[in-house]
Amino acid sequence: MKKFLIALVMAALPMAASAAGGAKGHLDEMDVDLHNQASLQRGMQTFVNYCLGCHSAEFQRYERAALDLGMNPELVAEHLIFGDHKVGEQMTISMDKGDAGKWFGNPPPDLTLEARLRGPDWLYTYLRSFYADESRPWGVNNAVFKDVGMPNVLGPLQGEVVASCSWEEMNAHGLRGEGIDPLTNKPLTTCTSVKKGTGELSTEEFDALVYDLVNFMVYMGEPSKLDSQRIGTYVLIFLFLFFFLAYALKKEFWRDVH
Repeated sequence: MKKFLIALVMAALPMAASAAGGAKGHLDEMDVDLHNQASLQRGMQTFVNYCLGCHSAEFQRYERAALDLGMNPELVAEHLIFGDHKVGEQMTISMDKGDAGKWFGNPPPDLTLEARLRGPDWLYTYLRSFYADESRPWGVNNAVFKDVGMPNVLGPLQGEVVASCSWEEMNAHGLRGEGIDPLTNKPLTTCTSVKKGTGELSTEEFDALVYDLVNFMVYMGEPSKLDSQRIGTYVLIFLFLFFFLAYALKKEFWRDVH
């Protein structure tokens, strides 16, 4: 029994370490909808145009995404594939990792499984939490990821955001300072932000664009999830019907015994 308890504790340690090392601070919630093909299609378009220049998705194929999201592979090849890639190939990039390490400090990570690693809420908040910081090499910082080495590639769409509080306050309450403080039950007013200049999109439109992008990244992390759910439903229906058949068979076998 003692050995069993020790083994159980040792098995739980990695999970505790993972939870302790997870994202801290305020995260905005988003409801993932993998049944919304229009959202996933828009998200793929944004991913290809704004993310795929630096980040690869080498475990995802263009054709698989096209078929799963209800798009014609030929149209995807025509409008969403740049360079000499074929529609049946993975979503890789030509950037050399050595050069990327010199430019960004570290090579940009592959994004195929990023939604499974970080979680959709983290990605949704992170992509909407860049703000101007002249002390940083790219002129921006992030309220979720302090001293981030990534430029704000969506900046032209969002517009320049200037924060009026410390990073710690932004991380605790969110860049926009919205919502209710769970401790005091009062509106959060510790952090506000203003937009200097005008982006191509309004705040609501930008939030919708980021939602679609993260929605697509969640799909990309597990493309077979919808198929698994559909097959799982059929399996449960079969087991439900089989239960009555098995019960009737049991009654027949045991009829003479009783």
